[in-house]
Amino acid sequence: MNLFTESNLSPDILKAVGELGYESPTEIQKQTIPFILSDIRDLIALAQTGTGKTAAFSLPILDMIDETSRKIQFLVLCPTRELCLQISKDIKNYSKYMKDIKTTAVYGGSSIMDQIRSLKDKPQIIVGTPGRVIDLINRKALDFSAIHWLVLDEADEMLSMGFKDELETILSETPDTKQTFLFSATMNKEVERISKNYLTNPHRISVGSINEVKKNIKHEYYVVGYRQKKEALKRLIDANPNQYSILFCRTRMETQEVADFLMQNGYAADALHGDLSQAQRDTVMKKFRLKNIDILVATDVAARGLDVNSLTHVIHYSLPDDPEVFVHRSGRTGRAGKDGISMALIKPEESRKLKQIKSATKIDIVEKFIPTGDDIIKAQVGGVFEKLFTEHEEDIFEFNDSLIPDLSAFTKEELVHKLLQFQLKDLALYYKDKHDLVEQKFSSRDDDYSRRDRGRDRDRDRGRDRGDRDTRGSRDSRDRGGKPRRKDENMVRFFFNLGKKDQLKKLDVLDIINKATAGKSKKRAEIGDIEILEKFSFFEVEKSFQENVMSNIPSMKFKGKEMRAEVAN
Repeated sequence: MNLFTESNLSPDILKAVGELGYESPTEIQKQTIPFILSDIRDLIALAQTGTGKTAAFSLPILDMIDETSRKIQFLVLCPTRELCLQISKDIKNYSKYMKDIKTTAVYGGSSIMDQIRSLKDKPQIIVGTPGRVIDLINRKALDFSAIHWLVLDEADEMLSMGFKDELETILSETPDTKQTFLFSATMNKEVERISKNYLTNPHRISVGSINEVKKNIKHEYYVVGYRQKKEALKRLIDANPNQYSILFCRTRMETQEVADFLMQNGYAADALHGDLSQAQRDTVMKKFRLKNIDILVATDVAARGLDVNSLTHVIHYSLPDDPEVFVHRSGRTGRAGKDGISMALIKPEESRKLKQIKSATKIDIVEKFIPTGDDIIKAQVGGVFEKLFTEHEEDIFEFNDSLIPDLSAFTKEELVHKLLQFQLKDLALYYKDKHDLVEQKFSSRDDDYSRRDRGRDRDRDRGRDRGDRDTRGSRDSRDRGGKPRRKDENMVRFFFNLGKKDQLKKLDVLDIINKATAGKSKKRAEIGDIEILEKFSFFEVEKSFQENVMSNIPSMKFKGKEMRAEVAN
């Protein structure tokens, strides 16, 4: 199946797909669509996000669904509200010409009564997050007795976020005769266990290697000291005009700080992190999807489930500890066959961390130099022409050609020169007297950066980088002005006795915390920063769950090892 028109999909579906601009299916679609159309077995499909999974499972199911029935036939479970809304929107687009098909999205953070009222339209398709689906089951608002197809999308993410019990409850509420499709980027032990317990003789499809590094992403890193970090970021953004990007930070405080800096300097940016209410989060994401803002500053946790296909850049303002997180971040660009750029800002003392990421991921991350003022102006000139020739918008306003003055005294080149000078005047004046940022280059070999230099930079930067201050615990609790640092009063920071040497990863810590804080109330503990060091770790948990963590973690084990959590000073 090299073209959608070569499939056995109905004319109504092919018409909708054609209007969306789809011609050639992706690899996961080539393998999955014919299988679902012709086979009654369950399915495990391993593929990265951004490979077209929604169309892969929804197009063949839409082709087979009974439009005359008013019962729920198709259920999609996914980890986040954002992904839930995206999948629902995609399915509605694919079923545009199937007039009797109704799709309803159900998710937390919005009125459950409004969603119950929407279910009275008797939709055949439900897309939901596990927690809200459980709530609606308990209220007798959802009846899954007639389900034919169940999709677990991003199953690994759902399990890492602590939805294991909810998934098992929902699966037990569905008939044994249903066909179950499990889509995941990774096949960890929990995903394997779910598949063994709830899938029957599943067929397996794997597209590329698990956590495969995309070939169409160019990886770059820039070495810069803490004091110059924000100025370096500004130069990278200015040197890459017309970008549409996500900028990743380590902590919520750093995220807001960087977003504020960008907005104060005139960039169309905003922050996405755990301190935002659901309404604030929705507003930010709406602005980003509409491209009213073109730089989204986010934490890794807040960015989970975001499905945006046209990102040009991913910027690592702070490096993650886990190489898998680096791959996952970078993979948000370069989707749908387009090229992407991943840029990382590296402090001189982070050479070891960068070396570990390179070694674990086999990514060729090339060192680049912070752009000079001349570099930026050249890039901006190119950006003006790129925007001029690629955006095909209709005329916004009309005017009489007689209003155009006599330009015969100018050559074409002179006229363009004057227009560019006018367009880029403010930016050119800003960089005119700016010195080039001093490059603090290092090799991937630690020997190339002297012990004295490392000590000097470590002393200079210690306690100044808010993104890294949590890794130093209480060693430096004051800011540059000698004042106590701001602290999130709603969170408690814990010392945890396991670390990298115990093969501990962030997903493991999330699972441990979710198990320790699980209770009858169904309220989930808010989880803050997680720092995994060599022999021990730190994590933040909502203050109201402090006793749960203290009392439950000592009774648990990780890979046979006893665990201990203490409140950090």
